[in-house]
Amino acid sequence: MRLRSALLAATVLATPIVAKAQPINGLYIGAGVGANFRLSQNMTGVSSTLGPLGGAVFTFPSSSPFLSLTQPTLYTDPGFVGLGSVGWGFGNGLRVEVEGNWRYNTISTLHNSPIVSGFPTAGGGNVQTYGVLANVLYDIDITRWTHGYRWVVPYVGVGAGYAWTNFTNFHAYGVTFPYNFSSTTSNGNFAYQAIAGISIPVSTIPNLAITAEYRFFSQIGTNDFHGSIFTGPPQLPLGKTFLSYKLNPSYNNAVLVGVRYNFAPPPPPPPPVVTPPPVQPARSYLVFFDWDKATLTDRARQIIREAADNSRRVQYTRIEVNGYTDTSGTPRYNLGLSIRRAQAVAAELVRDGVPREAISIHGFGQTHLLVPTGPGVREPQNRRVEIIIQ
Repeated sequence: MRLRSALLAATVLATPIVAKAQPINGLYIGAGVGANFRLSQNMTGVSSTLGPLGGAVFTFPSSSPFLSLTQPTLYTDPGFVGLGSVGWGFGNGLRVEVEGNWRYNTISTLHNSPIVSGFPTAGGGNVQTYGVLANVLYDIDITRWTHGYRWVVPYVGVGAGYAWTNFTNFHAYGVTFPYNFSSTTSNGNFAYQAIAGISIPVSTIPNLAITAEYRFFSQIGTNDFHGSIFTGPPQLPLGKTFLSYKLNPSYNNAVLVGVRYNFAPPPPPPPPVVTPPPVQPARSYLVFFDWDKATLTDRARQIIREAADNSRRVQYTRIEVNGYTDTSGTPRYNLGLSIRRAQAVAAELVRDGVPREAISIHGFGQTHLLVPTGPGVREPQNRRVEIIIQ
């Protein structure tokens, strides 16, 4: 419960400083510390080399009334684990790294020791394991489930390498028979591990992440060790026997928290949002008329109202209203018709709120044709008034 509460508290505290994660690219380093739980280990064949039991080979269970009837088992207290790593990320979630680790546990009891069975004997000393492993890890992309946001990144991995186990002052005292077992020795073997964890980026420090992990670690096969047994009280040994013994593979469960830093440059910031310039109101409008008419249609009034509204959104010095005709009439008649059309549009602009003194009126008759034609042609595009906001 304490461990679970600690992890929950760490998650809550980290929430305000998290940031959007980026795939690891290039060189990185990491470190972690935590608790190591070493499972019990069975002690297999014990052989003596000197002393009153010289040359004997013990197997378990044993038929000798003076030896253990059941297999000895070593128990340890929860301990410490620390590690450091150097790795390389490929930018697609895949990572490789080299790791050095250290585990430390104190010895609590040796049940069914090599001499007297049936009683858990008080143990002492410590066991340490040093390992160098190569790991392959994969960061899991969860953006498909988090709407494109990667504030936390789960990862899994496996590792293999070599580890050394060292016993320092490993000892146990007899209860039903006076003896003292002791061992200070070390041995190595191939090792492997499985990794599952999460990383949470720190927003205030680019490329830095907090990690939380579970690791299963073990060595392959049995390890050979050496020790000795004193028959009699420890302060007055009556006989001494040198022993060699084996321990079954050690299995370790560990929970760690740590940090990781990626040396790759942080990703470039997103490009600034370019705000398009505001749409400027149109400054030229065309109003069309029926043949030989100077009256305004509903569509013409709509265009004139739009021009009047837009004139209030821009700064202007004057508004020109220029009238035109097609070539179907005489030049004199067409000039007058173009002026009447311009006057009709100007009057509508005034009704829509444009000051009369801001408007200048011109009639150009059948000149400046929008669509070039010959004389006497009724062309709708040429029967027009142009409103120009200057």
